[in-house]
Amino acid sequence: MDVGLLMIFQNYQGQGSDADMVRGEMAIAERAEDLGYRKLWPAEHHFTNYSACPDNVQFLSWLAGRTSTLRLGTGAVIVPWNDPLRVVEKMVMLDHLSGGRAILGLGRGLARTEYHHFGIDMSESRDRFDEAARMIIDALDSGFIEGKGPYYEQVRTPIRPAPLEGFRDRFYCVGMSPESVEQCAQLGARLMTFSQKPWDLYKTETLDEYQASFRKHHGREAPPPMTGDLMYCHEDPARAQATAEEYMANYFLSIVEHYEIMSEHFKDAKGYDYYASASEMFQAVGLELAVKTYVAIQNFGTPEEILEKLRARRELIGPFELNLVSNYGGMPLAMAQQSVELFARACLPELEKWD
Repeated sequence: MDVGLLMIFQNYQGQGSDADMVRGEMAIAERAEDLGYRKLWPAEHHFTNYSACPDNVQFLSWLAGRTSTLRLGTGAVIVPWNDPLRVVEKMVMLDHLSGGRAILGLGRGLARTEYHHFGIDMSESRDRFDEAARMIIDALDSGFIEGKGPYYEQVRTPIRPAPLEGFRDRFYCVGMSPESVEQCAQLGARLMTFSQKPWDLYKTETLDEYQASFRKHHGREAPPPMTGDLMYCHEDPARAQATAEEYMANYFLSIVEHYEIMSEHFKDAKGYDYYASASEMFQAVGLELAVKTYVAIQNFGTPEEILEKLRARRELIGPFELNLVSNYGGMPLAMAQQSVELFARACLPELEKWD
């Protein structure tokens, strides 16, 4: 099983300095390869304490010079906030700098505040993503980018330096809503999701739909999905439980605040019907139950407990990649580092034996 680390660059409630937050993520990222993690994925977010990594390709370029085998993935480039020509150029340059270790991950974005500060209407996000994502993946194949609009009119333009090779076999898309899952399948991308619903529902509502659509559009089986979990590993089960309940709950509440999950604004944004329904559900069940449900889905416990949870997930949904968020919700950096190291020492050797 491929296991990677997802870096979210969170300064929880502004409790520390941004400088310390960035240095902490750098410290974890620099250890990833030596510890045995195969991939590293910085997010793209802007403007708030929730997450601040405005250029994840830049971060990966820094990391490329400090590693030799670690795969370097964008988790993800938020397409509507970026010019597709510049995305292609930066990914190609990262691939050259890293000796072919770059991985392309694309997403659509959900936060109204980020769209507002970029001056982009959220109701355009679906169409902008669909138009630009195809331009990006086609250009990485051909070495030329072009587009007829309406959002990204682009004359045929050469990409220099030329791509080392295409990205079709190292291409991921975030798929949380049914529309995004369908578009991921149409593009031929590997499905990237963040753990937020019970795994039996994930299989029937998300994974089965993705796999069926992928077969329909490409005439072959879909690659295994990648799931993104909050993770805390500790040898004391009681300590692991208490830590998860505190910091994972903190992180969930920061999601609710940043994305305005309890707001009515999704009803007015084209392409966000799924999130409008989710908002109604959260309001109906209440935050307390929502927090408990969210935390229960995540990845915490002793090494043995974590392996058993992952084994049960694999039996239910089949093979999958695993992406771990280790530093979140105001967790002290030393605690996050110890968790990452224990997981690597006690869990990775077993997971590497899984197909």
